[in-house]
Amino acid sequence: MRILVTNDDGVDSEGLHVLARRMQAAGDVVVVAPDKEYSGASAALGSLQSIHPEVHNFDIAGIRETWAVSGPPALCVMFARLGAFGPPFDLVVAGINPGANVGRSVYHSGTVGAAVTARNSGISALAVSQAVKDFGVEGQGSDEMLEGQCWSSAATVAEAVARTLMDDPPEVPVVANINLPNLPLAEIKGWRHTTLATIPTRSMAAAALVPKAGHPGSFRVRMTWGDAVSLPPDTDGGAIERGEISLMFLGHLSESDPAPTLAGALEDTLDRLLAPQGRVL
Repeated sequence: MRILVTNDDGVDSEGLHVLARRMQAAGDVVVVAPDKEYSGASAALGSLQSIHPEVHNFDIAGIRETWAVSGPPALCVMFARLGAFGPPFDLVVAGINPGANVGRSVYHSGTVGAAVTARNSGISALAVSQAVKDFGVEGQGSDEMLEGQCWSSAATVAEAVARTLMDDPPEVPVVANINLPNLPLAEIKGWRHTTLATIPTRSMAAAALVPKAGHPGSFRVRMTWGDAVSLPPDTDGGAIERGEISLMFLGHLSESDPAPTLAGALEDTLDRLLAPQGRVL
């Protein structure tokens, strides 16, 4: 079995290295990861005409094949699907992200974006994220939060889930989004299927423009954030707050029904706009 391991924190991330080494117990691992941090990239491929993506060899101790790509994680997965790194892959594993990807941060996460890109390419995927001290902010932990990170716990869980996905492949490719508390494995209280929380465990609260000294008319953006909040235990964020593992399967994009009055108003608008051509059904 061939396993593609990637992340959004860059090819030099410790979480990626621990994950890749552990995944070797489950299959033939090839690491293809961004050459720098792309947190918050979601499933973006980048502006290819601007970044002119390049691929370089990279060394990770204990890993036979590693590539660094000058682009976001979804681009790494796309190149792999197109055959740039050898035969097709059976599974994509993205992580270990320092900072839980729960609530709305799921929509912005490059870790989750890589997994979604894999599924859209017909490959099942696993996104692995781990809470950090004080839970981090919107799915990301700052450098000082990473001291004492229990990477091995997340890697052990990822390997077990990956083995199951490969031993009994689903008929339709899936994205399993795993979030873990930052605890030794023996101290994790359990696991549960969860629903998506409406907010992350700690949200960005405000953004303010601060003048940049010596550059009239230019500003830096200063972010502030609120306190950690308590979420219902059946949500992804609530589970990890309580020392549990959150397991969620992320669905495909699908149409949602708007309010009937809005739907009718939009239909009338398009009818009027296209009156000479007739309504398109």
